[in-house]
Order: sequence, then structure tokens, then C-alpha cells
Amino acid sequence: MRFQITVLPGDGIGPEVCREAVRMLRALNAYYDCEFQFVERPIGGEAIRKTGTPLPPATLDACLNGDAVLLGAVGAPEFDHLSGMQRPEAGLLQLRTALGGFANLRPAASFSAIADCSPLRRSQVEGADVLIVRELLGGLYFSEPRGFGEDRHHAFNTMRYSVEEIERVAHVAFQQAHSRRKKLTSVDKANVLETSQLWRQTVNEVGRLYPEVKLEHMYVDACAMHLISNPTRFDVILTENLFGDILSDEAAAITGSLGMLASATIGGTVNLYEPVHGSAPDIAGKGQANPLGAIASAAMLLRHSANMAREADELESAIEEVLEAGYRTADLVGPDFVGANRNIIATSAMGELVEQAFVAMLDRRFSYHAV
Repeated sequence: MRFQITVLPGDGIGPEVCREAVRMLRALNAYYDCEFQFVERPIGGEAIRKTGTPLPPATLDACLNGDAVLLGAVGAPEFDHLSGMQRPEAGLLQLRTALGGFANLRPAASFSAIADCSPLRRSQVEGADVLIVRELLGGLYFSEPRGFGEDRHHAFNTMRYSVEEIERVAHVAFQQAHSRRKKLTSVDKANVLETSQLWRQTVNEVGRLYPEVKLEHMYVDACAMHLISNPTRFDVILTENLFGDILSDEAAAITGSLGMLASATIGGTVNLYEPVHGSAPDIAGKGQANPLGAIASAAMLLRHSANMAREADELESAIEEVLEAGYRTADLVGPDFVGANRNIIATSAMGELVEQAFVAMLDRRFSYHAV
């Protein structure tokens, strides 16, 4: 059976980290009848250079006709002078809308081997395992009207949410919580915003269908504080688009680096997978990028699109195994990582090590079954 993945390397470090994620998926072809095939297309600044638009029709068609989309990063400083839908980032927003994925899953877990890379104390982050479920197609990023006044001396954005939009992402969050530790924290600003009041009311209604999941509500400012001061109190966090964007980036403090964060956008026609970090043009082409967020995104692809949960678990275990062996990319050098045994390695070397650990796990499993 063929499983087609549309690969969108994008800008900056996107091609470098995408390459390592694809490496993991290609490795599976030696073990399964399901053949992973890859179609590469431009997006963002790369697409503007080639076609004049951040999301060319050929790119969108390939995404809609594939089984999953794997994206690297979008954003290039040379296009910062552009506005609105001309910017590279607009290509990603258009793609999300076209694919219809309304729920963005962003896990943030502390690895014991790199807990000292976090700006927080080890005692605060150790054992933290948070999943942020971010509504992705509503709120300030998409609602109309928006824009600048005629004199460009004022600007405006609109935040809108409907009951239906809140219900569908709430169901995803409750289902995720049910499969984890059965606790859901819904984050809003209901003391100020009418959209948040509707959000809280709707989440309460959906919560009645999941009595085994403990539901709590928290204002976004309080959540931002507790996510840093006591991250182990959280299991699943559900929130709207803007709050989710900010909180999930803040959650990088738990892992020690933004480069560790993966994401999956689900619920639409085709699921989209991408690391949370940006294009980081200052380190592009230097071999310094951390590919682990992209590789973890590939693991989420296996779990949510390819129905290969065991292989997803093994790939995540391979990441942990390499970190425990003492290997790091430049962003994962904490204060205690000193001395002659420092193993600071390049992007491709990290990918090679994770692939080796992943293949070793697959070899052991398939050899055992053969016996």
C-alpha cells in the first residue's frame, strides 16, 4: 500500500530539519509493505522566489491529494516589507485553511537527560508532560474584518468564535485527555472577553459527555504563570488560537529548547505536521539546527495519519535514547554540559544517530518475530 507524504521544506532551517524527519520515514520502507513516498513542493519565501506566491496551486494540489503533509518552516527576512497575504507566513495560514485542520496538538515533555537545558530548575520540570490543544482556524488570526485604516494610523482585528468551532476542538481535547491522565485545563479570558465566556460555557457542555475527565478552567495569564512555576500540574491544555500560539511557545521552557517541540494539525481533509520553531535564518545552512522537533513531528504523523502508533512510540524512544547517550545540538547545551566529553553535533549527525537507534529497535522487533 502506498502512503504519500507531501514535503514542504520551506525557508531557513526548514529544509535541514525536514531532511532528517524524512530520513526516519524512509527507514520504515525496509520493514513494511506500506511504502512511504514523498512529493516535495515549495511554500513560503521559497515559493515566492519561484512562483511569486507563498502557496502555489501546485503545492496546494499536492497537499490535498496526499495522505499527510510534513512542513519544515516558513519565513524569510527578505520579504518582511510585504504585507498581508503576500508574506511567506500567509502561505501557511492559507494551507491550514484549505486542509481544514482545526485542532493543533503541541506536546511538551521534559526529558531527564536534558532537564538542565531548561531555564527552570530541574525539580520544576522533571516529569512534566503537557499536551496543548490549540484551536487553529478561528480567533484573531482568521476572523474578519481586519486590516488598516485608510491613513494607516490605526489597525484592527476581530476575534470571533461559534459554538460549533469550540465544540469540535473541545471533543478532540477531551479525547486526548481520556487517553492520557484524564485531566483537562481549559484556558480563556472569560472575565473580559465575550468569546471566552462562550468558550467556557461550551466546554462545560462538552465536558458533560466525558465524566471520567476532570475539567478545570483557568485564565490565560494564570496559566502562563503556572506553566512555568508548576508545569507538572497540567495534563492537557485546551485553548483558542492566539493563546495557544503563545502558551505552546512558552512551553519550550519545559523541554529546554523550541527546537524540541513538534506539532500535528488534525481534523481536516489531510493532516499537517511541523515543528513549532520558526525558520531561524541566522543559523540556516550552518548545520546547527535541532532536527528533533521535526523528527518528533514525523512520529506524530505515524501515530495520527499512518495508524502506526507502535512505530511512533519507538521513534520517540529513539530520540530519548540518543539524548541519554549525551548527544546534543547547539541549542541543548545547558550549564552542566561541560568538559572533554561534550558531544555537540550537527543537524545531520543528530538525524543519523536517531535513525540508527530507531532502526535498531525495528531490527530487534522484526528479528524476534522471525524467530
